[in-house]
Amino acid sequence: MLTLFIMIHPSTIEEIKNRIDIVEVVGDFVTLKRSGSGYRALSPFTNEKTPSFYVVPSKGIFKDFSSGKGGDAITFVMEVDGLSYIEALRYLASKYGIEIKEDKSSDGAISAQNERESLYILLGFANQYFQNTLHNSEAGKSIGLSYFRERGFTEDTIKKFELGYSKEAWDGLINEAAKRGYRKELLEKAGLVINKNGKSYDRFRSRAMFPIHNVSGKTIAFGARKLSNTDKSAKYINSPETALYHKSKVLYGMYQSKNAIRREDNCYLVEGYTDVISMHQSGVENVVASSGTALTEDQVKLIRRYSENVTVIFDGDAAGIKASMRGIDLLLEGDLNVKAVALPEGEDPDSYAKELGASGFRDYVAEEAHDIIRFKTQVLLDDTGNDPVKKAGVIKDIVSSITKISDPVKRILYIKECSDLLSIPESVLVAEQNKILIEQRRKGRKEGDRKPDMPLPPVEEEIIDRNDIGKVIELQERETIRILVNNGSRFLKSTVNKYIPEYYHDELEFDFEGIRFSDPVYQEIFEIIQTHKNYKSLDLDFLLNNASDEAKEVIINLSTERYELSPDWKEKYNIEIPSELHEWHLKDVCYTNILRYKFRLIQKMILDVLNELKKDKMSSNIDDQAIEEIMDLKQLEMEIAKKLGNVLVG
Repeated sequence: MLTLFIMIHPSTIEEIKNRIDIVEVVGDFVTLKRSGSGYRALSPFTNEKTPSFYVVPSKGIFKDFSSGKGGDAITFVMEVDGLSYIEALRYLASKYGIEIKEDKSSDGAISAQNERESLYILLGFANQYFQNTLHNSEAGKSIGLSYFRERGFTEDTIKKFELGYSKEAWDGLINEAAKRGYRKELLEKAGLVINKNGKSYDRFRSRAMFPIHNVSGKTIAFGARKLSNTDKSAKYINSPETALYHKSKVLYGMYQSKNAIRREDNCYLVEGYTDVISMHQSGVENVVASSGTALTEDQVKLIRRYSENVTVIFDGDAAGIKASMRGIDLLLEGDLNVKAVALPEGEDPDSYAKELGASGFRDYVAEEAHDIIRFKTQVLLDDTGNDPVKKAGVIKDIVSSITKISDPVKRILYIKECSDLLSIPESVLVAEQNKILIEQRRKGRKEGDRKPDMPLPPVEEEIIDRNDIGKVIELQERETIRILVNNGSRFLKSTVNKYIPEYYHDELEFDFEGIRFSDPVYQEIFEIIQTHKNYKSLDLDFLLNNASDEAKEVIINLSTERYELSPDWKEKYNIEIPSELHEWHLKDVCYTNILRYKFRLIQKMILDVLNELKKDKMSSNIDDQAIEEIMDLKQLEMEIAKKLGNVLVG
């Protein structure tokens, strides 16, 4: 069966691009802080400790120096949430209330679309199907809605979290999907259908459905609680890992809670779906759940996008607290400020939030929460009694957690606090800490000094061998393209009286006819700029729309200022750095760059001729020609060096 698939009309795409505010878009996913004329944040793509993620509102772009990623708001949404181009556009259209105009085509089945996009569409359909089943079927109303109401969930809460119900039938979803043209193969890939011995059946049957969203609100998976007494399977089951769903990277409720987490600058971490939902309904919305699984590095990074403060809320169950304590070290290792609180015996966040309400619950947490090291120490000490072996184990465990903290000042303070709590001299704890740190470093050296997720140093921080003329020329080419990308529409008056691309073209063609950049990407960008002709209207959009993916990345890199002098420093120390916004300085930058580029090209030409001489020392004609050419080139080299103020030796 052929299915119509949808393409977004170009006019809608143009409207989306015109309405986008990149600060608003990126701000939905990371906490931005003003930095000069732009904004910066911790990278959402790597586990960095120093912010190297920048947003430049005036250019509508972002650049992440730790991962190398960069682009516009559409690119950001695609990268941060794993969306296709079309899905990113749909998300942005929804955010800005833009009606999508569509072009329909019937020249293929749904599988002809990008598979990830197809999975998003299919999972969105399944979500609507389960919601419709909950509200409009007899079983849904009598079983599913009854369960949710017994939990105390209101209609608004059910709608907010898009809760649903799956029929008891083996093929309810399969049959409905078939009517819409979805193939069983795609249903399997989405984790909605199981195929066993050549037979397919619905994965979820007679269950309360909890859709799991990515941070932009797209359905990527489902959690399901059984409601049928005849079902002998597990109480809770989740979607399997798919191309869209990696449980180690997802926290339940993050989509609904991210704005509250950023507003409160604190994230409550609980265990289950219903804990999150009940707390939201009680008015406590800065909460996410690990969904009963061990915490992962990716989940820690996800929390850190929105706040560096996290409060872990444990059920009032001593055994459960100890079992859950294992994930705490990851929070510390992720440079988060961690507190923990245990609820009264027999209570969980679901029940206690209902009992106390928003203000009461917050007051309880504020009064009872302790920093995680103190909390962990007290919990573990309760079991040691007077057993010195157990106490020694607790000491090692606590000190091991402290070593996960990267800030040495914080480590010292925690060591002092634990010394008081454990009645152990600080020197003993410091010695144990140093032993662990030394072992960690020794292990790190064996595995390689650089961790796999550590970013390579940016190009501008690499040490370039000045004897390697090819690298030096490439550096000058990079600076040339940087100037053209950022200032291509500028007109230089006075003695130049030309647009900057025209100035570069004429200067380089005069001395080096038919010049080509050694780097093909730089050459591509140079040609794009030169073919524009109407330099006055040359802008970043034109470059990005006409460049290859590789060239786009370079353009983004070169159009993003990583460092900017603080206004406080300017005022305090009376420092003034010339800006390329000033025409006199821009003219000087262009002039110097052109001279340096010419200078390096001439040096390379001299080296090339010398290499030719080495290849064939038998031919005096070649030698004479080569020597004459070298003399001419040396003369040019001297002239340019004089203009640059260089002194040549030999």
